[in-house]
Amino acid sequence: MHNQGFLDLVNDAKSRIEQVDIGGYKQMSGESHVLIDVREESEWAAGHAKGAIHLGKGIIERDIEKTVPDHASVLVLYCGGGFRSAIAADNLRKMGYQRVISLDGGWRAWNEAGLPVER
Repeated sequence: MHNQGFLDLVNDAKSRIEQVDIGGYKQMSGESHVLIDVREESEWAAGHAKGAIHLGKGIIERDIEKTVPDHASVLVLYCGGGFRSAIAADNLRKMGYQRVISLDGGWRAWNEAGLPVER
C-alpha cells in the first residue's frame, strides 16, 4: 500500500507521459527501443527482463545521457509495478528525451506474461 503523497506524485507524472501495458509492449517487439530497469540494485540482481539495462531510479537522470546519448531513442522504463518508472519517465521527458514510455505493471506484468528473464 503506497502513501497518498507518493500516489499523487505518480499520478501527476502519469498525466504527462506515455504508458504501455504488457500487451502493447509485446506489439513493440519489432520497434527499436532501449529497455531500462529502474528498480534498486538488489531487485535487478534477483532477476530482470532479458535484454534490459539497469539505471536505477536514484541515478538514471545522472547517467542516462552517457548511456543513451540520442534523445530521439525510444526508451521503455520498468520498475516493480509502473510507479517509479512513471516518475523517472517524466524526468527524462523534461530532460529532452522525445519518447519515453513507462511499462504499466512493470516487472510483475513481465513475469505474469512469461517473458524472458535473466538472473
